[in-house]
Amino acid sequence: MNFAQSIVAILLTLSALVMIVTVLMQSSERTGIGAVSGAAETFFGKSKARGMDAKLALVTKICTGIFVAMSILMMLIG
Repeated sequence: MNFAQSIVAILLTLSALVMIVTVLMQSSERTGIGAVSGAAETFFGKSKARGMDAKLALVTKICTGIFVAMSILMMLIG
């Protein structure tokens, strides 16, 4: 494996790990049984979470783009 392949492999692995972490950190769209008992978040808590989820979604999209680009580059180099 040459130097270019090593760099692309490292970037591919890092983008995959960051993508996995950001997807796992995003909150679920379901409220579940907590909504029945009144344990659902307040209005202000939801807007705060939505802002954080928007940032996580953006990071996920960027990492996905990097992942796809590095996968294609790895195929072309290899």
